This record gives sequence, structure tokens and C-alpha cells, in this order.
Amino acid sequence: MAKTTKSLTNTEVNKAKPKSKEYNLADGDGLALRVKPQGSKLWIFNYSRPFTKKRANISFGNYPDVSLADAREKRTNARKLLAKDIDPKTHKEEVTEGKKAELNNTLLKVAEDWFELKKKTIAQNTANDTWNSLNNHIFPKLGKHPVTALTPVIVIDAMKPIANKGSLFVIKRLCQRLNEIMTYSANVGLIESNPLTGILKAFEAPKRQHYPTIKPEELPKLMADLSYSTLRLVTRLLIEWQLHTMVRSNEAATAKWADIDVENACWRIPGDVMKMNKPHVVPLTPQTLAILERIKPVSADNDYIFPADRNLKGHANRESANMALKRIGYKNKLVAHGLRSLASTTLNEQGFDADVIESALAHVDKNEVRRAYNHAEYLERRRVMMAWWSAHITNAQSGKFNKSNKGLTAVI
Repeated sequence: MAKTTKSLTNTEVNKAKPKSKEYNLADGDGLALRVKPQGSKLWIFNYSRPFTKKRANISFGNYPDVSLADAREKRTNARKLLAKDIDPKTHKEEVTEGKKAELNNTLLKVAEDWFELKKKTIAQNTANDTWNSLNNHIFPKLGKHPVTALTPVIVIDAMKPIANKGSLFVIKRLCQRLNEIMTYSANVGLIESNPLTGILKAFEAPKRQHYPTIKPEELPKLMADLSYSTLRLVTRLLIEWQLHTMVRSNEAATAKWADIDVENACWRIPGDVMKMNKPHVVPLTPQTLAILERIKPVSADNDYIFPADRNLKGHANRESANMALKRIGYKNKLVAHGLRSLASTTLNEQGFDADVIESALAHVDKNEVRRAYNHAEYLERRRVMMAWWSAHITNAQSGKFNKSNKGLTAVI
């Protein structure tokens, strides 16, 4: 007749005294309380491992932290696993490792891994802006959260203060970047799917704001204001360079002498400077070459064409042109980026090919084949257009300018 084990009582467990050697008090079905000489009491479960049938023990924790009822519940769960040929000890180790991995894969940690890949596809200033926005607005509240624990409710709640300030474009960018990080998490197997796909819809959509710019007929006044201003030579030439070349503020401020090809009259901007991380060639006109000649005595021995005010080895501040335009009376009327809009509007009004204008502005065509064709085909056409634009600016400076902007011509 099989021997039956009498179940333990709470009183027996509580009053079990230590002896010179450790001993077990059995509760049945593999569960026992192990009493150690120093007085500690440990719940253990003894079982036969699936397939190998070797005996093994697994700890359920210390008494009284784990009560008799808790230990019995753990035994029940372990026996259910055994009924499915799952080793409870191996299962526990896998769960523990999974929890550790989950806790280690915080939003900050995963974002760092994602960013290592992301920054290779975007310009350096865009990369800096991307990381800074996350560092300022997301990581302080959510950085320590495991990506497995992030839910739309948690993330939306963390971003509400930003939305309440009216910073809706910031919200839009943060949602885009968080979605990229969570999609990356899913792609590398950390989560099953991205739970944040719809969070942008929880916020008011931002209204598109256009960069302040002036009308084409106001160009002569701008050139006169620049000419009579007390701006530093470097700052004034930086604005003129940006106006003639139609580039972005960052690209103008960080222009390097090494990228200027005087022989072929072009400026070859590396991809890591450009917004879309694609190299861009700007045809140089007699007027832009003249700007380079004027700035040479100041920066010819430096890497950067337009040096910083206090550090000649560094480049001009990306906001220099904006700050200068404010000082000469164009606050809320014109920003440096608006110079591109001014050029685009003027050239479109004069009937230049819209695709050639877009190419000059480095607006990337998403069609790879077409983009490659455009680069080769449009370069010479852009030379003609850029020459017209530079001559048009020169006319505005000298007064040879038809303010009606109808039938305007420029000497090239």
C-alpha cells in the first residue's frame, strides 16, 4: 500500500525548530519545507524532470515571505507544467531571463541602438535635432520604461504638457520618432508589434506655418538695407551667399573651402551636411565667386568659408543670418530660410522649369532613377538659371530692376 503524506498545517510550519542538521517537513506531491540549522525555512519542490526522469529540486522561496498557501499554489502550477512535459526549473529560468532582458531594454537603451542606425541616413544637424528633442521631452519621463511596458495611454499622458503649450509641431515630430523607435523594437524582436501607431491622432493637428519672406519686388530694398547696414562683413557676405546659392542656413554656415571647385565653378556639398543626406552640387556664378574672393582675406587659412565671430577655426552660427535680418528691420518679415522662398517665387514667375528649381533647392525626388537622370540633366540648365538669378540680384543692388516684375530681364 502506497505511503500517504500528511499535509502540513500553518502551526507546524510556524513552530518548526532548527536542528543540528537541516531536515525536511513534507507537505505531499513533492512540496516540502526545508528547515536549516541557522533557522531559515525554505520551500522546495522535488520532481522528476521530463524525458530524463532525473530527480531535481526547485526553490519556491523562503517562509514566511512565501506562505504555505502560496507554496501550494506554486506546486500546483509546477505540476501543470510537468503535465505538459515542461520542466518548471527551466521555465522559471527562462521567465527570469526574459524579465531581466525586458527591464534592460528600456526606451532609452533601445533608442540609442535605433539612433546608431538612424544617424547614418540623415544630416548631422538633423541627427542632433532628433536626439535633442527626445532627450528634452521624452527620456526624462519615459526613458527608464521598458519598451514592452509602453502603452498609448502612458506616452500620450507624458506628452500632454507639450501639447498644452501649443507646441504641436514638436508633438508631431516626437510621435514620428517614437514610432520609428517602436517599429525598430518590433523588427528586432523586442515587442510583437508597435502599439503607438495611432498616438498622433490623440493630439490636435498643427497648422502649417510658412517661413516669413518678402515679395520679389522687395528685393532691391533688402539689398539696400544690407548694403547700408552695420553688419559684420562675414555676416553680410553669408546672407548674400545664401541668397545667391539658394541653400539652407546650415549648409551656408558650414560651407568649407575644400568643397569649392573653382576650376569647374561649383560647390560640392557633402551628403552629411544636407538635410536629406544626399550630396548636392551648386553651380557657382561670377557673383558667388566674387563673394569668395571678398571673404578670402578673412578665412582663406581656415576650413570654413564663413568663420565664427569668436573662433576663426569654427564656422558661423547657423542662426547668424536670422539674427542679422532681425537687426536690420526684418523681424517677422523675413528669415534666412525665406530667401529660398524668395528665389523660388521669382524663378517660377520668370518661367523657369519647376523641376529645375526644385533641383536647385535640393528637394529630393523620391524616384531614384528619375533623381539620377535629373542630377545629370539639370546641372547645366541650373547653371543658366543660377546665372540669371545672380544677375537679377546684382540688378536689384544697382537699381536696374523693374519693380512690376513683368518682362524683367537680367544681363548674364
